[in-house]
Amino acid sequence: MKKSPANSGSEVKPSHSNMSTPPHPQPPAKGASHGAGDFSYVGIDAILEQMRRKAMKQGFELNIMIVGQSGLGKSTLMNTLFKSKVSRKSVVSTPEERIPKTIEIKSISHDIEEKGVRMKLTVIDTPGFGDHINNENCWQPIMKFINDQYEQYLQEEININRKKRIPDSRVHCCMYFIPPTGHCLRPLDVEFMSRLSKVVNIVPVIAKADTLTLEERDFFKQTIREALRANGIDVYPQEEFDEDADDRMINDKIREMIPFAVVGSDQEYQVNGKRLLGRKTKWGTIEVENIAHCEFAYLRDLLIRTHMQNIKDITSSIHYEVYRVRRLNETNAQPNGQPPNTLANPQQANGVAAQHQVLTHEM
Repeated sequence: MKKSPANSGSEVKPSHSNMSTPPHPQPPAKGASHGAGDFSYVGIDAILEQMRRKAMKQGFELNIMIVGQSGLGKSTLMNTLFKSKVSRKSVVSTPEERIPKTIEIKSISHDIEEKGVRMKLTVIDTPGFGDHINNENCWQPIMKFINDQYEQYLQEEININRKKRIPDSRVHCCMYFIPPTGHCLRPLDVEFMSRLSKVVNIVPVIAKADTLTLEERDFFKQTIREALRANGIDVYPQEEFDEDADDRMINDKIREMIPFAVVGSDQEYQVNGKRLLGRKTKWGTIEVENIAHCEFAYLRDLLIRTHMQNIKDITSSIHYEVYRVRRLNETNAQPNGQPPNTLANPQQANGVAAQHQVLTHEM
C-alpha cells in the first residue's frame, strides 16, 4: 500500500473497454454457460461491474478516531494498520510534543492507494485524553467533535442546492485504547465508552498486549467483556444490528474476541529468513501479524478487510440518523435552535435501531 499525492485522483482513469461498444447485449462473462442461442440471458449481473467502475472513480473515505492516554502506542498501531505514516506524530515537525492542558482534536488526512483502489483516510487524534490528574468530563470535547461532524453533514444535506456528493467528515469508528493493567476497566474507561457508544462505533483494544502473559491477557479480556455487559455498553459490532443468521454467526465470533489484544510496530526484523513487522525482545521477536502472538491481524481484518463498509453504513443509518431526527424535531419546535452537544435520547436511539434502515433524507 502506498500514499498517493493529493492530486493522484486525476491520474486514475476509468476503464473504457465497454464504452465504445454498440448498444447490444454484452456477451456472457468468461466461464458462463450462456451460448449464442441462449435468449434467457438478460445481463442483470452487469450491474456489479457498473457499481465497481463507479466506486473506483469516486474512491472511498474512512474516518477513524483514536482515543487513549499517552504512551499506549496509538500512532504506531495506526501506521501498522495501513503500512504508512498516517498518524499525527508521523507528520509533526518536532520529535516530541508537550501534553496539552486540555484535550485537543487533531485530524490528519491522507490519500492512500492500493492496487488501483483509492481511499481518503482521516485519522483523528485526541492528545491530552486521560493524561491529567482530574479527568472529569474529559469525554465532552470528543462528544462535541463527533456531533459537530454530524451537524456539518446535516447542514450540507438540507441545503436547497446541495452538493451531488457531500464530503463525509463523520467519525466512522472510534478505537479506544485500554491500558494493559491486567485487572479491570478504570472508571474513566467505563464512563467514556458508556457515553460515546451511543453516538459512534467503538472498537476497544488492549494496547501493548505483549506486556501481559497469555493467562493475564485472557483473564483481562474476560473481565472487560463482563464489565461491558454489566454497564450496558454496546461496542462494535452491535448485536442488534446483525442483519441475518450469517452475520450473527460471524459477528458472534468477533464479539467473543473483543477487546482485541494488539501489538503495533513499524519496525521490520529478520525471522526465519523472512522480513516481518515486530518488536524485538531478549527472548525473541514478537510478530505483529502472527495470531499466536497477538490479535492485530483480527483487528485489521475487522476494520479494513471485512467490516469497513458495514461500519460506515451503521454510522450513516443509525448514529447519524438518531442525531438528524433529533435535530429536525428540535428545529420544528424551535426554528432558531442551536446544535445541541448532549446525547441523543436512548429511547429514540432504540427506535431507530429497531427499524435498522436508512430514514429518508428528503426534506
